[in-house]
Amino acid sequence: MVFELKDTSKAEKLFAGWQETLIWSCLQGVMGNIYVTSLEEPESAVAWLGDFCFFAGKPEKELLLHQPDWKENIFRIMTPRTKEWETLIEETFGEQAIRCTRYAIKKEPEIFDKEKLQSIVKGLPVEYEIRRMDRELFEYSKKTDWCMDWVSQYDSYEMYEKWGLGVLILKDGAVVAGASSYSSYQGGIEIEIDTKEEYRRKGLAYICGAKLILECLERGWYPSWDAQNRWSVALAEKLGYHFDHEYTVYELLD
Repeated sequence: MVFELKDTSKAEKLFAGWQETLIWSCLQGVMGNIYVTSLEEPESAVAWLGDFCFFAGKPEKELLLHQPDWKENIFRIMTPRTKEWETLIEETFGEQAIRCTRYAIKKEPEIFDKEKLQSIVKGLPVEYEIRRMDRELFEYSKKTDWCMDWVSQYDSYEMYEKWGLGVLILKDGAVVAGASSYSSYQGGIEIEIDTKEEYRRKGLAYICGAKLILECLERGWYPSWDAQNRWSVALAEKLGYHFDHEYTVYELLD
């Protein structure tokens, strides 16, 4: 049997030292869920937020196969903490689980050059405008495929207003790029940046990323960044972050 763990403190030791803000979100009860096979003394656990799940402790096939009621599709990005979890994922799902590499970015609260970030934002061409995420833009993002990850983890605008933060770039009143919180934890957010396909390679991701970092710093929040690919690493480094290490994930496809 797999159970949702309400007293998340019981799983803290299993995830101790894992520098992933999505795990922190689950442990803090801000968003996401933790599942275990024992409610009293769990020896293994999965922290699940959106499409991401993180496996820690003793490898258990039952946790790998668990499909939460709220998850409408099979797709997920599975992060194993140990080689033993990697082996079990490969044995359980075979070719259905695609082994990929992601890139962790160092969490360094004091590294950002505000003057540089402000100069980046000032470089926005005059034909564009930059706006904070508001209720209207939240509702637009919620129903628009290419940018729904800006808000998909927030049940309502009120929840986003409390925990989330985002800045969008518009042209002629239409949203063309943006940087927002994929998720939130106490003291910060995990950044999600997307640009509409026909507006890519124009520096818009760079500008809205800089603006969102500045907005976070004003609130005393940390703007955490995790990179899916080398391009994302390069963008992060241009904004002042530093690469930490590669790590293995498995994408389970529908």
